[in-house]
Amino acid sequence: MPEYKAPLRDIDFVLNDVLNAEKHYQDLPDCEEATPDMVSAIIEEGAKFAERVLSPLNQIGDQQGCQWNDGQVTTPEGFKEAYQQYVESGWPSLAHEEQYGGQGLPESLGLVLNELVGTANWSWSMYPGLSHGAMNTLDAHGTEEQKQTYLTQLISGNWTGTMCLTEPHCGTDLGMLRTKAEPQADGSYKVSGTKIFISAGEHDMAENIVHIVLARLPDAPAGTKGISLFIVPKHLPESLTESNGVSCGSLEHKMGIHGNSTCVMNFDEATGYLIGPPNKGLNCMFTFMNTARLGTALQGLAHAEWGFQNSLTYAKDRLQMRALNGPAHPDKPADPIIVHPEVRKMLLTQKAFAEGGRALIYYCAQLVDKAKAHEGEEKEKADALLAFLTPIAKAFLTEVGFESANHGLQIYGGHGFIAEWGMEQNVRDSRISMLYEGTTQIQAIDLLGRKVLMTQGEALKGFTKILHKFCQAEIDNEALAKYVKPLVELNKEWGEITMQIGMKAMQNRDEVGAASVDYLMYSGYVVLGYMWALMAKTAQEKIDSGASDDFYQAKLKTADFYFNRILPRTRSLVETMKSGSDSLMSLEEDHFVF
Repeated sequence: MPEYKAPLRDIDFVLNDVLNAEKHYQDLPDCEEATPDMVSAIIEEGAKFAERVLSPLNQIGDQQGCQWNDGQVTTPEGFKEAYQQYVESGWPSLAHEEQYGGQGLPESLGLVLNELVGTANWSWSMYPGLSHGAMNTLDAHGTEEQKQTYLTQLISGNWTGTMCLTEPHCGTDLGMLRTKAEPQADGSYKVSGTKIFISAGEHDMAENIVHIVLARLPDAPAGTKGISLFIVPKHLPESLTESNGVSCGSLEHKMGIHGNSTCVMNFDEATGYLIGPPNKGLNCMFTFMNTARLGTALQGLAHAEWGFQNSLTYAKDRLQMRALNGPAHPDKPADPIIVHPEVRKMLLTQKAFAEGGRALIYYCAQLVDKAKAHEGEEKEKADALLAFLTPIAKAFLTEVGFESANHGLQIYGGHGFIAEWGMEQNVRDSRISMLYEGTTQIQAIDLLGRKVLMTQGEALKGFTKILHKFCQAEIDNEALAKYVKPLVELNKEWGEITMQIGMKAMQNRDEVGAASVDYLMYSGYVVLGYMWALMAKTAQEKIDSGASDDFYQAKLKTADFYFNRILPRTRSLVETMKSGSDSLMSLEEDHFVF
């Protein structure tokens, strides 16, 4: 059976050595309890729960899946009990306000727990994961009464939450949604409509489910400007045994994440309550969406890490052929496959994406902390940088996470295609990450079109200035020259290619769509290059100070691999970005096939 071991050493390195979490927490108001000892204890306990409770349920969830019976959904064996243990340990309340029952610890610490839980068992992690987004939405936009009624129960873990956006006839284009909300005399609304692809929409793990639903008021304007947001509980708080007109019509038959219930949800004059201003629901929902997008970036990391751990174990044990330079283990009938360069390339790719992705996500999580804790210019800077990095983190890390999961299967060879090893499950589970919470293509348009070009490049400059300052500070550091020099060149090129696309787009807007995914992937490789340079700098400083730990040498060698073998992918992306839209748009629709 495949296993998961929490990478505590690497988590500690990124949090404390690279990102200086202790100082970060000290700079946040009301985070005095986030001491190094407290943080370490929380992470260690979270690791035990992930390794001992959730990891053994991962394959069970895939094999059994969820069962639908007359609108009721039963989760796989052990899932409900694991959730009760999760609640009893106080994990749902970790990073939420004390006045509503939370522990008041930083969001970034909660995200570390989410990594542990998600890597051990992604299907299970989605149940509390969706609740987290509902909590953030209520916290940001709910009334005090709504917070006392719903937020407190979500924070305790007694109830779970969902987000209900997609409908059968519309996916990303939410302006087409048809779900209606009719106002009632008592101030409530009757919500009617059908939503699909609702993760954790119905299950047996909690006594109530709070749905955050997009719907239209009767007099709403057309399109996205006429969407409002509603709280629609499965059961009304005063009657937890009676239906509120919310039912699960069926379960989706999915490629992966079988342990999570992905539902068709029917709302039949269900009682709901407006959250936020009328017709501003999409604005409010983006609080949920941005939380979910960073959470999905975490999924890319999870599948890369899980695939790496298990394929590394296999590569050390599996004997096949001899090393090209002669037997590495002459006492054995063959050498372990880890001696072969191509196997090492796949393993190092997984390692580079997992460890680099961890640094990027933790970096973003600290920006979340800053945006929530501060006001004025500091908040604006954190928000702007987070807005720029979120589509990169979500789309890039899920793309390379899927690549890493595929490498894991490939390392196992034929055994990777067999269910018992778990590698084909990892591939199937990871594939959804590039689709939900906005596909890679949607994230790419958001990044290049909305975040970069519509701000005249200001969003990009917010990050390139950070990269420039780092390179300037280390320009004379001989040990880091092999990282700094290519980053200087890429940082300059990044601005130039952005300007070229922008100039073309003034004549033809299709140029933005044609370049967008390549632009996002290019951006992702550069951003991850910065993360690897930060980690290499820290590792080198540890070595220079006398540390003889092989961990730091391994960091430097993995950084070398990233800069020599992964970062050069930017070269082909520049060429494809420059090639323009003609080769994509000139073929007539009727000429795609004859």
